[in-house]
Amino acid sequence: MEGNLNMVGLGLAAIGPGVGIGLIFAAYINGVARQPEARSVLQGIAILGFALAEALFIIAIGLAFAL
Repeated sequence: MEGNLNMVGLGLAAIGPGVGIGLIFAAYINGVARQPEARSVLQGIAILGFALAEALFIIAIGLAFAL
């Protein structure tokens, strides 16, 4: 029973980073559409934001299986 609750928690924990990654790339696309010359600067920022948001989910996976 406890393992099932951990997996439910993992599913709920996936919602936050999923929404965050969607918002990050939506802002990136919007920024590039407004100023195409700033693409290289915005791309680095978007990838950094993606990595940080994805790290939260990787930590959640580790905790779900460890606990």
